[in-house]
Amino acid sequence: MPPATILDSHVHLWDTDRFRIPWLDDIPMLNQPMGLDEYAAATDGLPMDGLVYLQVEVAPPYALTEAREIATLAASNAIIQGIVPWAPLEFGDRCRLFLEELVAISPLIKGVRRIVQGEPDPAFCLQPDFIRGTQLLAEFGLSSDLCCNWRQLGQNVELVSKCPDTLFILDHIAKPDIRENAFEPWASQITALGAFENCYCKISGVLTEADHQAWEIDQVKPYVMHALGAFGEDRVVFGSDWPVVTQAASYKRWVEVLADMTAGFSDEAKTKLWSANGRRFYRLERRSESDG
Repeated sequence: MPPATILDSHVHLWDTDRFRIPWLDDIPMLNQPMGLDEYAAATDGLPMDGLVYLQVEVAPPYALTEAREIATLAASNAIIQGIVPWAPLEFGDRCRLFLEELVAISPLIKGVRRIVQGEPDPAFCLQPDFIRGTQLLAEFGLSSDLCCNWRQLGQNVELVSKCPDTLFILDHIAKPDIRENAFEPWASQITALGAFENCYCKISGVLTEADHQAWEIDQVKPYVMHALGAFGEDRVVFGSDWPVVTQAASYKRWVEVLADMTAGFSDEAKTKLWSANGRRFYRLERRSESDG
């Protein structure tokens, strides 16, 4: 059964007619405007209770503009309850000015995401300046979304250990190599990361790490269940990764799959996974249509 209420902690919206988004060049099905109308169609009939917008890797010159545009959109659309923009954490203390600009845009800006999955050096996030930039987030009341793949997970565990005052959330369960059915070292490193109380985990972006056309629930389920167990019911959060998820399944199909996997959870644990934990992590206040 689908959950009673869904807070989607990981949604992308983009207008490719206005913003340069280089990574979409190789994905024609996604390389088109994807806005709130399309999101509403994808979630029609589901009990949606808000979304958190995640930066979409626009070309860097657009980064602050992206944050401002989404804040403007949120002003008239109460479904957007939090915003997580990009920030150049690798600039260390020189990132401070950028963070000041970000938090001045809107109180809906709750964290930042500096993706490292595409960096050729797995230790990119362990540069002293990157660590310092990440530590600065706590000073601004911002969290950090970790977006890496399984090859960089060990280094991200070390990053979290060096930033005890920063609140983290791991995106997409660190993108394990599901296509090749590789469980280690990902599983051990997920367990290590789950030991840090200042780190949560998004149950998102899983189906796209399997074969897009031939994935099976039994292939994906061990990864999801291991992440759920490693972080515990208080630190796991649902995310759709829409519209990226549509490469492998519809929005509703991903909801059905995760609901099936967690059917044995208590009602309290289900509420935490589908809405309460995400609302707590991102420090979200409920917004009504009158706010928009």
